[in-house]
Amino acid sequence: MKTYNVGIIGATGMVGQRFALLLSDHPWFKVTVLAASSRSAGKTYEEAVTPRWAMSEPIPESLKGITVMDATADIDKICSLVDFVFCAVDMKKPDILALEEAYAKHECPVVSNNSANRFTPDVPMVIPELNPEHIDIIPEQRKRLGTKRGFIAVKSNCSLQSYVPALFPLDEKFGVDKCLVCTYQAISGAGKTFERWPEILDNVIPYIGGEEEKSEREPLKIWGKIEGDHIALANEPKFTAQCLRVPVSDGHMAAVFVSFKKKPTKEEILEVWKNFSGVPQELKLPHAPKQFLNYFVEDDMPQTKLNRNLEGGMAVSIGRLREDTQYDYKFVCLSHNTLRGAAGGGVLLAELLCAKGYMD
Repeated sequence: MKTYNVGIIGATGMVGQRFALLLSDHPWFKVTVLAASSRSAGKTYEEAVTPRWAMSEPIPESLKGITVMDATADIDKICSLVDFVFCAVDMKKPDILALEEAYAKHECPVVSNNSANRFTPDVPMVIPELNPEHIDIIPEQRKRLGTKRGFIAVKSNCSLQSYVPALFPLDEKFGVDKCLVCTYQAISGAGKTFERWPEILDNVIPYIGGEEEKSEREPLKIWGKIEGDHIALANEPKFTAQCLRVPVSDGHMAAVFVSFKKKPTKEEILEVWKNFSGVPQELKLPHAPKQFLNYFVEDDMPQTKLNRNLEGGMAVSIGRLREDTQYDYKFVCLSHNTLRGAAGGGVLLAELLCAKGYMD
């Protein structure tokens, strides 16, 4: 695979920091641009990010001396220096829509962590193991944008990454009818650390703005199909969700209750999870976990602190599968929200797009 020059737009935020760590020694990608708001522009990355560095690992040496550019004012120059960008900006939705489209129209592909374009009909929202075929909508998007190279591709919300991967392969075989999910989400999903959010200690907050709507609606785009110039949303499975913020640094857990059109046995479910893999595993993409879905037989597993970093934080952990009195089955799932759920998922999506020729 050739080497691609890449930029991180929104490099000083928490997800941007994750991108910086993941990309600093990536075998395919070389970071040539770091961009953020005008407040950080002109500073070295070390100067701009040190006061807000939230990662346990240090700032990558290779990125410390890069001068941060203005994500909005310097678009022309940024696009001349990169093959594509990762976008993780903290802006209002209309501003993100305008910014990502501006990069795309400058013939610079955008791999976005943001929610703004997730329901743009011709923008693929991809979990690479589940719906990689959705990237085939990109030629239609390019027609709309009037571009040859430029496009936008997004990853789904971080909360979905724990439970949707466990349900998707079961639906293909047994038909998922309906699902109730309760998510217990880490504070890094809000861009926080315990030092910056002491109110969360010894506390649970039963509301995360917009999260329940995303958790119920976004799966229907993952399950959707390309129809002409857009991705049509699926009508089912039916999802209902409740999302809570809990005092955990990283890792989103989900309690899942599911009913099937054709109820499988427990053994059949475990067999599907054990054998499931996708295009990233077939292509041996650098950030693809070898075993995507991992089932733990112990009653008290998986645990956030013990299992969130499984396979570099890119695998999904599952446990406590058992029959339910109102639904067919219930189980719990866990994924790392800023790795699989955010920056890592974005890097894996970019690897897929490169492997399929969309970045050339």
